[in-house]
Amino acid sequence: MWLCDHQCNMELSARFGTYYARLPLKEAAVIYCGNALTMDWQLVTVSHQLDYVFGNPPFLGYSNQNKAQKEDILSVYVDKEGKSFKTAGKIDYVASWYYKAAELIQNTSMKVAFVSTNSITQGEQVTSVWKPLFEMFDITINFVYRTFIWTSQARGRAAVHCVIVGFSHKLIDCKKRIFDGDLEIEAQEINPYLIDAPVTFIENRKIPLCDVPFMVTGNRPADGGHLIIEDKDLEDFIKADPLSKKYIRRFMGATEYINNKKRWCLWLVGVQPSELKKMPEVMKRITLCKKDRENAPDEGRRKLAMAPALFRETLNPDSFIIVPSTSSENRAYIPIGFLSSDVISSNANLIIPNATIYHFGILTSSVHMAWIKVVCGRLKSDFRYSKDIVYNNFPWPNPTDKHKDSIETAAQKVLDTRAMFPDESLATLYDPALMPPELAKAHKKLDDCVKKAYGGKGFANEADRVADLMERYRELIGDKK
Repeated sequence: MWLCDHQCNMELSARFGTYYARLPLKEAAVIYCGNALTMDWQLVTVSHQLDYVFGNPPFLGYSNQNKAQKEDILSVYVDKEGKSFKTAGKIDYVASWYYKAAELIQNTSMKVAFVSTNSITQGEQVTSVWKPLFEMFDITINFVYRTFIWTSQARGRAAVHCVIVGFSHKLIDCKKRIFDGDLEIEAQEINPYLIDAPVTFIENRKIPLCDVPFMVTGNRPADGGHLIIEDKDLEDFIKADPLSKKYIRRFMGATEYINNKKRWCLWLVGVQPSELKKMPEVMKRITLCKKDRENAPDEGRRKLAMAPALFRETLNPDSFIIVPSTSSENRAYIPIGFLSSDVISSNANLIIPNATIYHFGILTSSVHMAWIKVVCGRLKSDFRYSKDIVYNNFPWPNPTDKHKDSIETAAQKVLDTRAMFPDESLATLYDPALMPPELAKAHKKLDDCVKKAYGGKGFANEADRVADLMERYRELIGDKK
């Protein structure tokens, strides 16, 4: 990272890089080696002489941080009373440089720009990372480069999905710009989701903001794999234990659902002990599950050993909407669907028990997808759907009966069109290069109906649509600043 004024020199030794003659810098740089997060930046520089702070801080997701790095973040991300923010343990390492820089530039004309992983501008991290900076240090975002892929020349290199964020104290007056690929967009205000809209924080919400059914996580087996039957083993299992057949259900995680892969499970909810004793192969599986749980490292899982025939959750509604937790960003739509009680959803999906075709229509529309693309978290670049961030905060429309009827009709057409291709997986049907024209047409009709329910206002691009949704969100939570 560099702290630079107009007199500093970047004439460094070969160890640090090459001298760039194009920069009109005259004096030798002063380089401090140390942990930037435990160092007082005010002691290594004179802030009123600085013009810019810029750099490429280290990228480490919270799950990849060691103990010392987690302690670094907790020591940096503190409130005005010096107490660590509760959410600081779940943010990326790079966020600490944003905090240190925001603290440094208070009431100055300095400008800051960092290259970062895009995760700090997505999902629940946005509030955890950015809210303290806006509220404590009065920053404003001046320019952003939206997500781009950065690769290195190293052997076995992995692509990193990055953003560049430039910011300063809010009193600095400058034009705001959003760069997206080859596009340069002039903005009125840039919020931490990197769109032209007022600063808004979508926070965890345990119940939906609107009057819609609750979304819950699917069933976690927590069984060591012993209650799961792979498709290749199904026939032999039933032959060895014929009575088990009526207790075997189709089991779907996100992968099985999207790719139409067959997997099965023993669903033994409500089965009497006397019935279980008649099924020796089933009892073997139950015994192995019990041992696995008893030997688990965490107490919660060990407690499950008291009911070794059951999954951790036992949700089996008559019908439900299924939303895969992780889905490719390359699809125009997350392939949301309807399933019935003969299918058991795993915890790799989110489900909405007893939802209606209307709810399906809104959730599988381009309006909801626009919200997803900005608000949800990512796994690498794939969508990582969240009920507490994405679904529970989504601003639903207030449709007339006519609008609702048209959405239900169009949504049913999408399902009927999918059914025309029974041998194709959803992964194939929703591949941008392979989507059947009939399905694309059905989705286009549904999108038009949903947009009319939101008032039918035309928007120049998807970002404007999201800005409108965020304004609706602000009105719903009573934030009319």
